[in-house]
Amino acid sequence: MDLRDIEIFLTLAEELHFGRTAELLRVSPARITQAVKKQERQIDAPLFERTTRTVRLTPLGRQLRDDLSPVYAGLQDGLRRARLAAQGVTAVLRVGMMSINAHDLRPYWDTFRTRHPGYRMQIQHASFVDPFAGLRGGDLDVLICWLPVEEPDLTVGPVLFADARVLAVAADHELTRRSSVSLDTLADFQHSDAPSRPDYWAEGFVPSHTRSGQLIERGPLVRNAEEILALASMGQIVNLFPAHMRRYWGRPDIVYLPVRDVEALRYAVVWRTEAENELIRAFARVVTDLGTLSL
Repeated sequence: MDLRDIEIFLTLAEELHFGRTAELLRVSPARITQAVKKQERQIDAPLFERTTRTVRLTPLGRQLRDDLSPVYAGLQDGLRRARLAAQGVTAVLRVGMMSINAHDLRPYWDTFRTRHPGYRMQIQHASFVDPFAGLRGGDLDVLICWLPVEEPDLTVGPVLFADARVLAVAADHELTRRSSVSLDTLADFQHSDAPSRPDYWAEGFVPSHTRSGQLIERGPLVRNAEEILALASMGQIVNLFPAHMRRYWGRPDIVYLPVRDVEALRYAVVWRTEAENELIRAFARVVTDLGTLSL
């Protein structure tokens, strides 16, 4: 079984749909069928149960998937590292960002690259749903997220920036008659909520109560900022955000109102304690040396 056939098998085992597999791999459905038949002839047993409506793995197919997945991932990683080594790159720092203001943080990125020309940075968005899964699953080396982070297996490093707070409301919302709002205002309107997150961490972003003790009602579950803004634009919710949203995510149907009496949201570098290495320490030193940015 060659590498391409392994990729086809594993993708089909994930998608369980010949058409979607063909689209993802940019080949014809006939190529997918041909590869599966070839694999089944080599093994002399079916890997998939196929009907006109469904595709399912056989028990043997599940076993082969579980055996091949780590092997294929290791091969891909080996090829990736070989390509990087050929370019003079010795390591890649994978940075997950909860905030969307990567451009503001260019001083950190540029200094890191200047000090460590053999290291490359890979910056990607990190979801606020199950926020620390990327670190724990080994998909990220460091995470830039808001504080507090109080996880026993994670190390909280230096703070990169602190951002004031704004309230996102619909452009025709009654609150747009004001130039700013107080935290108590949130008690009069429904806010969004997110699944699979530590309660204390969510509290850091949106307090559960106002300063006067009024409950801030959590409403619909959301999985990303697009869903939040869609609900806010329809007037179904209001939502606290860091102030850089005004610069990076302006929309004609959303108004961002300054919030007067809530603390700035601090964002820090976080990593899994057991995974700490020289690459992570090098980035943390850059942040420490440059200090907290003023936005």
